[in-house]
Amino acid sequence: MTLAHGGTRIPDAAGDGTVVGANLSLPLFRTLSGVLAGHPYLKLVVDRAEDTWHLLDTRVHPFHVDYIATRVLGMTPQQLDAELDAFNASVYMAPDRRFLLGVLSLHSDEDSDGAERPFLVLETTEADTMHGPLLQDFYDYVRLRVDGRLPLLLKPANHGQEHELATVSDARLPRILSQELFGNRTRTCLNPGVAQGRLRYFRSPQEYRAGAAGLGWSDIVAMAGLPDDVPRVAGFINTAATTPLSHTNVLASGWGIPNAIIRDLDALVERHGLDDAWVDYRVREDTISLERLNRAPALERPVWDTQRIHIDAPLIGDAPIMELRRLRSDDRDSYGTKAAHLGELHHVLDSRTADLTAFYSRPRPPRPDLLAHLGSRLGEPGAPLERLRSSAAERMARTVRAPRGVALPFHLHHLYLTSSPALQQGIGKLKMALELDALDMIDSLSLDLQHLMRNTPIPDEVTRAITGAVPQLLAEGRRLVVRSSSNAEDLPGFSAAGIYDSVTTVRGEQQLMDAVIHVWASLLSPRSVRMRHQVGIALDDTYMGVIIQEYASADLGGVLVTCNPTRREDFRNVYLNCTPGSPEQVVDGTVLPHQYLYNTVEGGGRTVAVGSSGTDLTADTRAALAQLALAGRLLQSHFSKDDPDDALDIEWLMTDEGAFQLVQVRPYAR
Repeated sequence: MTLAHGGTRIPDAAGDGTVVGANLSLPLFRTLSGVLAGHPYLKLVVDRAEDTWHLLDTRVHPFHVDYIATRVLGMTPQQLDAELDAFNASVYMAPDRRFLLGVLSLHSDEDSDGAERPFLVLETTEADTMHGPLLQDFYDYVRLRVDGRLPLLLKPANHGQEHELATVSDARLPRILSQELFGNRTRTCLNPGVAQGRLRYFRSPQEYRAGAAGLGWSDIVAMAGLPDDVPRVAGFINTAATTPLSHTNVLASGWGIPNAIIRDLDALVERHGLDDAWVDYRVREDTISLERLNRAPALERPVWDTQRIHIDAPLIGDAPIMELRRLRSDDRDSYGTKAAHLGELHHVLDSRTADLTAFYSRPRPPRPDLLAHLGSRLGEPGAPLERLRSSAAERMARTVRAPRGVALPFHLHHLYLTSSPALQQGIGKLKMALELDALDMIDSLSLDLQHLMRNTPIPDEVTRAITGAVPQLLAEGRRLVVRSSSNAEDLPGFSAAGIYDSVTTVRGEQQLMDAVIHVWASLLSPRSVRMRHQVGIALDDTYMGVIIQEYASADLGGVLVTCNPTRREDFRNVYLNCTPGSPEQVVDGTVLPHQYLYNTVEGGGRTVAVGSSGTDLTADTRAALAQLALAGRLLQSHFSKDDPDDALDIEWLMTDEGAFQLVQVRPYAR
């Protein structure tokens, strides 16, 4: 390899090199750079003690700290592993640090004449805590050594850096925010995966409704906004912006199929003749490809097509209506998983005896654990494990609340169904159609049953039990929320996200009874019946519990998952979405939410997208969301008992008082 501009080549065992002290031209940049998210990028290290910089050959030196430790400071890899956290702190967090670490990436836009205009973006790693003057020094050092014809912008890597630069003018330090740089990217990973299948591109909802019945397991479905009732297929493509936490992407995650935003699909389809063609579809965090195959591949039916999901037998014997706070996880067979998880949440907050440190106690080679980081997040550096457990429980109780309410058992659902011979006859017909695999009859029989339920009154004894459980709320005319809680959701291999209904605008006894029936009837929607039948869950084994709560008004509502959905190996970050008001707007895709990543190991957060609002939330609100993200991570330790790395999916509200109320806690299908 020949390097220009007087660079010094540092040989290594692999025979490749690194440039030290050279001015950076565009050809040299391209020589050393790799590609990330479709953009060339180059890692660099400024050595303040030597007043020089190192341009790293990305293919040889993928990690800054490895290069500094072994190539500059002469440490062995074993020494670095033994001191990794302390070494990271010295290069990413020390205010008087010797080294400044960053990445230069190459981007382009169009000028007023339509000509391509390349520009460079400088940023640090997301955990870097550079203060304002140090960021300015870093930018100035790089600016002097980069081709002056190339504009250079600094991209703050986290909210802390944004705050540090708030009083610095753009003229003094030109910058660009992440959401400005990537908000309109052409292709975005939503769920990684690989599939071969037939591309079915629907340009409108009408086209989809006309063709949905013909979709099969080997199809890849593309449209602007995928509907929640999309069947299980080989892959999804969105041609318009959406979030990784929408219902359809939660389904994609649970099903293990690729899903991405491809805004230029029209051009790809026209250029390569992809409509109804067999394609190879690959989605990764940094690359998304869609290529036509010359012939139909020899595909085997997917495992899920013959997969069978086991559920425990529901307990439909006489069980009382219970306050949510009195339930525990083991009550799911009588009240459903959603109600049981909320009861378990009450237990965690009220007893403060749950161990919320398991995620951080797990070995993360070369680290023995992350407990030192947990201590820093809790403001207890160096504390022993028992103190960390106590502090985690205290932090949880200060940060979140569990909703008050009551849970209706499966027993009441059973009493209602057996009170009507017509309902029993309709259920018998649907069972027979399912046993015969008469798929053409299932939808109409399910719809008939739902219509019959809406016109079948609840027995008086059941009505009295339900209204007697919330007499004060009914007497005062309070607004109520009626939520589903079945035993056929939140199961390994079967999340059922979004297939059962809730009603959030209930006032008075009659509306309450209508809402309960509506939630019960959602267990028999054509989509839910088909999805359960597909995985072998028998109709006889499925029952619906119901949660009744007082409505809580909210300034913000949203969803968080205790992982990075697009980068599964990332154990640091929690992904959080929110919109004003209800979390339903996040998952149903009616508005584009604010999207954030919060680092629950080293700390800090960053904005991924500002959504339909076009502006970011206030710094105080983002700081509060960081505490919510940490609470979600701590809860993961309790709810993911089999594997502390199993992520949670949490729906939440920020109430008018500024407190966070968690309205749903369930496993995140991954």
